Amino acid sequence: MKPYKFKTISEYHQFRGLPKPEHPLVSVINFESITQIRDDEPESIIQDFYAIALKKHINCKMNYGQQEYDFDEGTMFFISPGQVFSIQANSELTHTGWLLLIHPDFFWNTSLTKTIKQYEYFSYSVNEALYLSEKEEIIITSVLRNIKQEYHSNIDKFSQPVIIAQLELLLNYADRFYHRQFITRKITNHRILTRLEKLLKEHFDNPNLIEKGLPTVHDIAQSLNVSPNYLSGLLKVLTGLSTQQHIHEKLIEKAKEKLSVTNLSVSEIAYELGFEHSQSFSKLFKTKTNLSPLQFRQSFN
Repeated sequence: MKPYKFKTISEYHQFRGLPKPEHPLVSVINFESITQIRDDEPESIIQDFYAIALKKHINCKMNYGQQEYDFDEGTMFFISPGQVFSIQANSELTHTGWLLLIHPDFFWNTSLTKTIKQYEYFSYSVNEALYLSEKEEIIITSVLRNIKQEYHSNIDKFSQPVIIAQLELLLNYADRFYHRQFITRKITNHRILTRLEKLLKEHFDNPNLIEKGLPTVHDIAQSLNVSPNYLSGLLKVLTGLSTQQHIHEKLIEKAKEKLSVTNLSVSEIAYELGFEHSQSFSKLFKTKTNLSPLQFRQSFN
């Protein structure tokens, strides 16, 4: 069955039994005003606008990114246009928090037209939601109320830049809090690091590496049950390297081993490591070590 599609914020308000939005492209909704799940609640939903939610005390489950999530205290999640999600709940909802809906058309001719794509958490899976401290909740709630207050006032030529500035502040705070989450959730994150190292070792030690080829970021993320952007963001904070750079580090480590302890030619080593062309291998090796494979081998003689 096709997802139920909301093209406009007005359609969303109407569907949820809310008053008509005061601004056609921006809306801040208090979740307490949504008290019922409809009898005809769609199995899945897709929207043509961004949704940023801060949810608390909720008796429902949400699915997106093929993951299921039970909401807890102070949790934020971010949905971009075109992302499919679904909601499962009893007919009567009990939840608090805020929902910001903003249509991409509102970004027209502003800095966010391009920079909105830089906020990678819009493509994180639901189990990678942002957990907020009480202090962080207060900060986010304050910004959301500022946005609501701005479009509640008389809309003039300053309204859009003021709201854009508040939205950029919100997005940057979320970036900061995700950075904090990567650091503070050490046990979970270090388990991911350990599993990543094990996965890469097993991959490059596999005798069938020729058939398997080089691992991709997507394959690694899928094996670790995280989204590619979340994994790279986590690794950059913890190690300074992206997922792709970790793959290359392990690859170069294996290449050095083969160059120093075997008599295989550079072409044979490249082939064994999953490269179709030895030139690609040599170029990567030199980029990472400042030496060609032959120069590295000669340094051992």
